[in-house]
Amino acid sequence: MDRLAEKLIAIALEQGFILAGFTTLRPLEERADFFSRWLAEGRAAGMEWLAKTPAKRLDPRLIDPRLRSVMTLAWPYIPPRPPAIDWRAAMRGRIAAYALGLDYHDTVKARALTVAAALAAERPGAVTRVYVDTGPVFEREWAAAAGLGWFGRNTNLLNRYHGSYFFLAEILTDLGFDAPKAPYRDHCGTCRRCLDLCPTGALADGYLLEPRLCISYLTIEHRGAIPRAMRPRLGNWIFGCDICQEVCPWNNDATAAAPINEALMPPLAELLALDDDGFRRRFAKSAIRRAKRSGLLRNAAVALGNSGNPAAIAPLAATLANEPDAQIRAHAAWALGRFDAADARRALEQARRGESAPEVNQEITLAIERAP
Repeated sequence: MDRLAEKLIAIALEQGFILAGFTTLRPLEERADFFSRWLAEGRAAGMEWLAKTPAKRLDPRLIDPRLRSVMTLAWPYIPPRPPAIDWRAAMRGRIAAYALGLDYHDTVKARALTVAAALAAERPGAVTRVYVDTGPVFEREWAAAAGLGWFGRNTNLLNRYHGSYFFLAEILTDLGFDAPKAPYRDHCGTCRRCLDLCPTGALADGYLLEPRLCISYLTIEHRGAIPRAMRPRLGNWIFGCDICQEVCPWNNDATAAAPINEALMPPLAELLALDDDGFRRRFAKSAIRRAKRSGLLRNAAVALGNSGNPAAIAPLAATLANEPDAQIRAHAAWALGRFDAADARRALEQARRGESAPEVNQEITLAIERAP
């Protein structure tokens, strides 16, 4: 490793990154057929941006022909533990640990830009482009090529000493840096915990993820009605999912030492009562704003339906009667149909008399028909 590479890694560590490495940019020919099939099979689902510039994702040099290398960085986040409470009795949702606090895009990019500035100071005139989960970049592929870890069966990048609880950032540059002499070895062995414990069966043999079954996709990126068959499987997850990370043996040390954080399990009825202004105030600087109010409250309604707690009927009935967003009303109707209670049926019958949105009326009808 040359002096500049060593200096940049030292600066990255000073900035708080836990891993850093370099590799040479090249066409990712080994991913081309897979990605083409993946798109053709509709696996991008509602993530249309993945299909916009497939050639650039496979060869970042098409972004700028001057680019020659990439420095990949890993930024850690502490995976706190949720409180040990019965979420059904307490009517609490669950969010993925990465979404706590300020939006990681802003935090990590600011530190990566500092590293890029140091590179430019060392080599005036150098070209740099910085990405943090943005732009047409296959982050895991370049991180693996730079020796930061291996692709786990849960499809996350894994490192023996840091597990998978980290974000990735890339600094593309026109400077030349060498790739590691050997790839990071796979350490999953025969372990199948992530596959066997995924509640929706989103993970499959062959290190494959079906996004359309993934709780993280359904609760964050998916913009329509959640498929009815999937709703009971979401449990109380309302933004993302950590199960395939929590059960991974390489994350054992991190999760065992993690502090308890109540914010991981927000009250569902409280979320369901948020109006547009309330949502903006609460999540303006959070990654949770990605789901938008419609998506988050949709998810909260589903979780209340999954709780089986009769105390959930009142907030769901109020939502069905007063919520201006038809998608949220539709999922509240579905949730009410999960309860064998006169007040749940009464709320559904009352709503049917004044409901004008076809998708909500359909959910109300189905809820009344299937109510226990």
